Amino acid sequence: MCTAVAYQNGALYFGRNLDYEVTYGEQVTILPRHFPLHLRCGPVLRQHYAMIGMAHVRDGYPLYYDGCNEMGLCIAGLNFPKSAVYAAPGAGQNIAAFELIPWLLATAKDLAQAKAQLAACRLVGTPFSPDLPTAQLHWMIADETGCIALESGPAGLQIYENPTGVLTNEPPFPMQLRALSAYRGLSPRQPESTFAPDLPLPLDSRGMGTVGLPGDLSSQGRFIRAAFVRANSLAPQEETASIGQLFHILDAVTQPRGCCQVAPGAWEYTQYTGCCSPATGTYYYTTYENRQITAVTMNEATRKGTTLRIFPLEKHQKIARAIQPDEQ
Repeated sequence: MCTAVAYQNGALYFGRNLDYEVTYGEQVTILPRHFPLHLRCGPVLRQHYAMIGMAHVRDGYPLYYDGCNEMGLCIAGLNFPKSAVYAAPGAGQNIAAFELIPWLLATAKDLAQAKAQLAACRLVGTPFSPDLPTAQLHWMIADETGCIALESGPAGLQIYENPTGVLTNEPPFPMQLRALSAYRGLSPRQPESTFAPDLPLPLDSRGMGTVGLPGDLSSQGRFIRAAFVRANSLAPQEETASIGQLFHILDAVTQPRGCCQVAPGAWEYTQYTGCCSPATGTYYYTTYENRQITAVTMNEATRKGTTLRIFPLEKHQKIARAIQPDEQ
């Protein structure tokens, strides 16, 4: 499963954990303005916004998991296996689920335009290929003005305002949001005793205001924990500190290998954490194997190109040593 977070701290920083039991060889991928983007049920987009994000590139086509465009719009797709229902192709603008991210980042300059385009489109379940069936997903989309959750279900395509800036997986977003009401008493401050006015109840440790905050790996537990941590996060308003803080927020809901078994011999774990800075066109990431942050920046030269720029992930753990072993 997965967790996505939009963190506004002077500027927007947008990130996600990709939690799954298998990898498809994802890589940081820059799609430039003049890359011919073929739509399955539409025209070839030959001039559009440039984008950067994490993608599995298949037959020269970037199947994006998450990313941002050069105008500041961000999006991430998350597993939604029980509730996602796609439409059949029909009249009007048909967008296949696998091409939603590149289409939206290529054509929408901001969240307002994204909402308008989504309201006028039909999200269909056309698979990318016979051996790559349609993924059951929902999406979080954000820019500096706000954040939405996008879900396609039996009632059609639904757009929900997302004041938490967080999305996980099941259940549908309105149910996740409603569940927060049970935790309205949580606080970063030490609680006052309201149990019984005349009964002395000492505080045994710091952090007692968070007693009851879920610590499990379920989708609902991660949603509540990430929403609380994001809402109470503090960092200086500059990029390095803000990106570091976003990684800390997402670290609160990472999954170590071995704690979530999904089948005999198979465990879901956080394969990568990716964080976008739309203001600088930079994609930061860590992998399960390498906790050092790696950054890829989309500069003007890469924005102007016609071919994909692909950057394999750094998966060997890098360790900065103050003293080399032979110097001790």
